[in-house]
Amino acid sequence: MSLSPDLLIQAYRAGVFPMAESRNDPVIFWVDPKLRGVLPLDGFRISRSLARRLRRDDYEVTLNRAFGDVIAACADRPETWINPEIDRLFNALHASGDAHSLEVWQDGELAGGIYGVALGAAFCGESMFSRRTDASKVALAWLVDQLRRTGFTLFDTQFLTSHLASLGAIEIPRAAYHDALRDALEMSADLVSVALAASGQDVVQRNTQTS
Repeated sequence: MSLSPDLLIQAYRAGVFPMAESRNDPVIFWVDPKLRGVLPLDGFRISRSLARRLRRDDYEVTLNRAFGDVIAACADRPETWINPEIDRLFNALHASGDAHSLEVWQDGELAGGIYGVALGAAFCGESMFSRRTDASKVALAWLVDQLRRTGFTLFDTQFLTSHLASLGAIEIPRAAYHDALRDALEMSADLVSVALAASGQDVVQRNTQTS
């Protein structure tokens, strides 16, 4: 039996998210980790090399321009938990305005991006990809800036990887995550309520001011 987008939203509101064992496995299971990865919005770390990359502005950043392409690119790897059903569900959530993507373009091509679900003042990041050097880091920096400027309080990364840890992500216990999620669900935020940053320099400057 196929899952519905409404059921998926209810699951996220309860603090769980879906995964599949592989691209070709039709079975979806629910995950609620004992330790949850989160990225504090006032703790994003921009290294000197990333700051230089952001200031170069040799790229374009967009919001919700190519959601389907972003999720397809995130699944385009030897091992992925994104099966066709998850792809279908998230494209439906995007159509309803509940899921969003941020894209990084270079030379007219999609170089990197990230997508996730927005619930109240929580953004549940699902996956990101990079086809050019540092493209996923650029996407993450711009997304953190946008989340902060539009009223979000919680950025859920699900798990903590070394890549995310180097950018300021941490792990918190399951109970602490559920408390933070409950608080975030009582507030409202709108990712598209303001335009994206005017430049990478603005992203660097605002992050420096709040770190």
